[in-house]
Amino acid sequence: MYILISLAMFLLIVGALVDIITRPEGQVKHLPKLVWILLVVLLPLIGSIVWFVAGREYAGSLGSSLGTFGDPRRTAGIPRSGNGGRTMTTEEELAALDREIEFHEKQNRIARLEAEVVERRKSTE
Repeated sequence: MYILISLAMFLLIVGALVDIITRPEGQVKHLPKLVWILLVVLLPLIGSIVWFVAGREYAGSLGSSLGTFGDPRRTAGIPRSGNGGRTMTTEEELAALDREIEFHEKQNRIARLEAEVVERRKSTE
């Protein structure tokens, strides 16, 4: 029983430290990252709990990155009209997906045409 409690505490502390270290500076609240790390190291249980309760920002407050599934390349290069942070309707989301599909189809066509040009230059040389 004590082993399970110890293991849970250890995982909580390690999880808090990893989360603090990997979290961007803009998503750390109230104290600098170094102070949070020292707090978790010096007061492991209390520091870890306080970190997860008050020290970090959660996805709800990140706003625009919710639809990207964590990969910023997914929407890179696609022209967007700002919606002012409001929630998009299903029709707007479908239209945005159609624009994204069209964008990637154009990119693939450009890549194919560039490959054809390279092949033609090789065959004429």
